[in-house]
Amino acid sequence: MKHYKHYQALRKPIYLALARLIEHQMTETAPKIHFNTAQFLISAAKLSQCPEDVGAEVAFAGRSNAGKSSAINALTQQTRLARTSKTPGRTQLLNFFTLNIDGCRIVDLPGYGYAKVPIAMKEHWQRHLDAYLQKRECLQGVVLVMDIRHPMKEFDEMMVKWCESTGVPLHVLLTKSDKLKRGPAQATLLGLKKALKARLGDKISLQVFSALKHQGVETLQNRLSTWMLPDAEATGDYEE
Repeated sequence: MKHYKHYQALRKPIYLALARLIEHQMTETAPKIHFNTAQFLISAAKLSQCPEDVGAEVAFAGRSNAGKSSAINALTQQTRLARTSKTPGRTQLLNFFTLNIDGCRIVDLPGYGYAKVPIAMKEHWQRHLDAYLQKRECLQGVVLVMDIRHPMKEFDEMMVKWCESTGVPLHVLLTKSDKLKRGPAQATLLGLKKALKARLGDKISLQVFSALKHQGVETLQNRLSTWMLPDAEATGDYEE
């Protein structure tokens, strides 16, 4: 009897140790996106020039000067992956970047807003951006980059309406949060969250972000991972 009780006492810690070992092995073998492995793949002026429509893509969209390129560089922990420029509208093509998981890609869409380019060029961008968003089957979600000090401009509203009509998930990245104190930044976040969740429900998520301070990078990585690897377990929050 004494030996039996001793055996019973040992069973629980053994089971716990085995459970931890199995959990560790599953975590080690589960696919994980390493965003610092991002590499430039190709630029496309129109849909027919894009890579084969397979796998999983997440597109970054935003007005000129909203901080889109800086956000992509912070996400991937690289300084020159996405080109930053003091000239608004420099990005005129769809730029594709590969990741360590086969078929997973980040797409940098043309910037819009007060870009000093001819009307005909803006119309060209608009036409091909619309074709990409409407017809790209592997598009898993859109990251809409907004300057937290100037949210929901005309282009932003256009993107929200497009996600409303298509059901494509939208993640709003409120950049340059270092330019505001925490109180006003949170007030903007909560106000937008209330308004957009009323329109998009569970298809919308939002966060504050600062490329300069590297604030919100992990949150953004988690959001993209859940879109591109839906079967993988989330490693943290994707909204803040």
